[in-house]
Amino acid sequence: MSSMAKFDLQATDGAARRGVVQVAHGSFETPAFMPVGTQGTVKGVLPRDLQEIGAEIILSNTYHLHLRPGDELIRSFGGLHKFMNWEGPILTDSGGFQVFSLGQLCQLSEEGVAFQSHIDGAKVFFSPEKVIEIQANLGVDVAMVLDECLEYPATRERALISLERTLRWARRCRERRDQLLNEQQIQHPGGMAVFGIVQGGMYEELRQQSAAGLVEIGFDGYAIGGMSVGEPKEHLQPMVAASVQNLPAASVRYLMGVGMPADILIAVQCGVDMFDCVIPTRSARFGRLFTGFGYINIRNSRFRSCQEPIESGCDCYACMNFSRGYISHLIHAGEMLGTQLATLHNLRYYQRLLAGIRSAISAGTLTDFAKPYLSSLIEPEKNSN
Repeated sequence: MSSMAKFDLQATDGAARRGVVQVAHGSFETPAFMPVGTQGTVKGVLPRDLQEIGAEIILSNTYHLHLRPGDELIRSFGGLHKFMNWEGPILTDSGGFQVFSLGQLCQLSEEGVAFQSHIDGAKVFFSPEKVIEIQANLGVDVAMVLDECLEYPATRERALISLERTLRWARRCRERRDQLLNEQQIQHPGGMAVFGIVQGGMYEELRQQSAAGLVEIGFDGYAIGGMSVGEPKEHLQPMVAASVQNLPAASVRYLMGVGMPADILIAVQCGVDMFDCVIPTRSARFGRLFTGFGYINIRNSRFRSCQEPIESGCDCYACMNFSRGYISHLIHAGEMLGTQLATLHNLRYYQRLLAGIRSAISAGTLTDFAKPYLSSLIEPEKNSN
């Protein structure tokens, strides 16, 4: 069966890759950053605005949309694309991260994971097959397998048990997707791609083993999970490099939930193609804004009288039309427009960053492009002036 996420490699710079991915609802350039629309919306941002800032693919969440409003209801609207009026590609997380984040509210078994709904306490059970069926009802372009996102720290024995379970679940997910295709239950004629997820904790050899096992099953693309779970920063590069080592060059690679600019650049230099994170939208809601010279907190009193834009040279709607002083006023006054403008800026910052990365890969200058980001790390606790 041919891939439903066709990856066209266009340029390389070391291990870094620039390409284009074609899925059912269109194509997107890589390396790509996906704004997070957990509930079927990127908070405070119109689909029109997402297009204008350069977003080509967005992410939503299987677990949350299944609970509210329900995947069968969304299917009755013609799928998530029509429901939220987004014409471009959509990827959905499988709910595996909720296994990690909900902790005591869930129980794992070989058959799947039993949740207690965070909304009303109702019991919910996700099997690997059920997760694929939900995503098929949503009509998304890329579905993720059900995986076990391991806590940090974890022993090697615990990590091995987790990755072996994740591989068994992954095979069941792939088989159920293929059955749905044969039964013509996938809404779009272009089909629904499914990505396997590399696990293995903070053990390089286990991540290599996990990746090899996924490739043996065969997926349309491959994701790297189990990062950004509280591990030290120094684990990122070796774990991502180990995860990528056994993945096919002809398939797209996605690092889940990692989104600081320096982290993205580290992963790109390892050969990763796709990213998502709530950092730009969540930070905006607290008045924390990304700029090329550091990370600022627009709540600071010194910005109240500042007549400059958030970032000179930025072409987002907020920077082209409003001052730091005005946005600071809105944030302090609790006006929703302040959060909207801050969110637009942060998301546009990320799209400009990824566009710069793509250009640098094509020009063979990624190392020089990355230096200022890697030297400052652009993290709020280290640069909050």
